[in-house]
Amino acid sequence: DFFTTAFIPGCWHIQDPASQRLTWNKPPVNVLVIRKIRDESLVEPFKELCRFLVEEKQMMVYVERRVADDATLSKDEAFGSIRNQLCTFREGYDDISDCIDLIICLGGDGTLLYASSLFQGSVPPVMAFHLGSLGFLTPFKFESYKTEVAKVFEGNAAITLRSRLKVKVVKDMLQRTEHNGLLPHGHTNSEAGKVTLQLQVLNEVVVDRGPSSYLSNVDLYLDGRLITSVQGDGVIVSTPTGSTAYAAAAGASMIHPNVPAIMVTPICPHSLSFRPIVVPAGVELMITLSPDARNTAWVSFDGRKRQEIQHGDCIKITTSCYPVPSICCHDLVYDWFESLAQCLHWNVRKRQARLADISDSSDTEN
Repeated sequence: DFFTTAFIPGCWHIQDPASQRLTWNKPPVNVLVIRKIRDESLVEPFKELCRFLVEEKQMMVYVERRVADDATLSKDEAFGSIRNQLCTFREGYDDISDCIDLIICLGGDGTLLYASSLFQGSVPPVMAFHLGSLGFLTPFKFESYKTEVAKVFEGNAAITLRSRLKVKVVKDMLQRTEHNGLLPHGHTNSEAGKVTLQLQVLNEVVVDRGPSSYLSNVDLYLDGRLITSVQGDGVIVSTPTGSTAYAAAAGASMIHPNVPAIMVTPICPHSLSFRPIVVPAGVELMITLSPDARNTAWVSFDGRKRQEIQHGDCIKITTSCYPVPSICCHDLVYDWFESLAQCLHWNVRKRQARLADISDSSDTEN
């Protein structure tokens, strides 16, 4: 129901970021509203937004069932008529991926991550309002929500295409017989295993040592070739969007979400020379336990679905062909630098004072 002049990972050309615009093929009808739960301060904004969408814009509004069943909403008789018109769904049970035209998030960055997890294929445009604690991914202020939502319905909004990672967890793969740089036939031997989990990840995949006191010891492959072994607390594989999350705390560079790349960042490596690296979008990374690892490892995906990785298992990661189209408040360059300044206080320093009088300074004589 919408199209954008999208940047496609793997294309060998440089595209003007200003050309990434949202245009509706037909007017949006179905809107998914995601609200941060367990936050009473968001009840009133949620009711205001739903009333505006239903009564003034005649939209079909979808919400999660546990949100609609909130005790505070149930007791509000004035909101009862709106609540009865809400369409509800349950995560993991109801598939709404084919019927949503627009997603509106109320809360912090976690609401955008949650929205991404609901759509394992194509993702509708996401409009995120800053009502949480950090708000790096939520550029809109709720005070002007009517004006901002109306602009989005009219179309021609700036879009940031946030790339995601396609991740597979493969269990019981064949053990390789030689610990060399290239796997037999140049392929990952995980093809013989069983894929137990496949996910689209917006921020990062984190492999760590879990509850063990031993170092994590995992091997990292790129397109079938052994790149290095990671000995430390673990490793983070992140998107450019995730570069300002856990990866930034682990010492990685912050990358604009429009850059086609995958970041590999060690967590407390037991090496003075192991620096974070950036690899091209589209390559396939694979992580396995090293044959001589003393303990298992644990993996999580955007902080969810944490599970144990044992010998014979592997994690395959590449760039997804389904990005998250995030609607910009201003444009994709201004919004990002504004978030760096406001949320992370990037390069905040007291300004150096100018010299009051340099005419008598000997430093300037020559």
